Amino acid sequence: MNNQNAIEYIKNNSLIGIKAGNKRDSFLEIWMVIVDGRVFARSWGLATRSWYNAFKEDNTGEILCGEAIHKIKAIVPDDIEALTKQINKAYLDKYDYGSNSYYANGIIEEKHAIKTMEFIIE
Repeated sequence: MNNQNAIEYIKNNSLIGIKAGNKRDSFLEIWMVIVDGRVFARSWGLATRSWYNAFKEDNTGEILCGEAIHKIKAIVPDDIEALTKQINKAYLDKYDYGSNSYYANGIIEEKHAIKTMEFIIE
């Protein structure tokens, strides 16, 4: 699966597996969105031992798209302020339905928006 297939997979699937850094044994399923062909995720749990904080220590990791595993680099995007409204909209468009609505509307709050990470698929 190439990078474009990975982006399509993320667009079309709710939960994407992620491994932050090189110390994790298993994938954690999280929400990811695509904005302008770029991959973003926000941390829901604001705990010290989170995937977000793990990436801040070691920006390498992997995402699982179906059966395909892709190496990634995680960055805090320089243009996050300009993208926040688009990322918020992407979360609501993709996840604001049924029992997800509570979390979809929560993840666009500032306390989560400031924990936005971009994943560069290698």
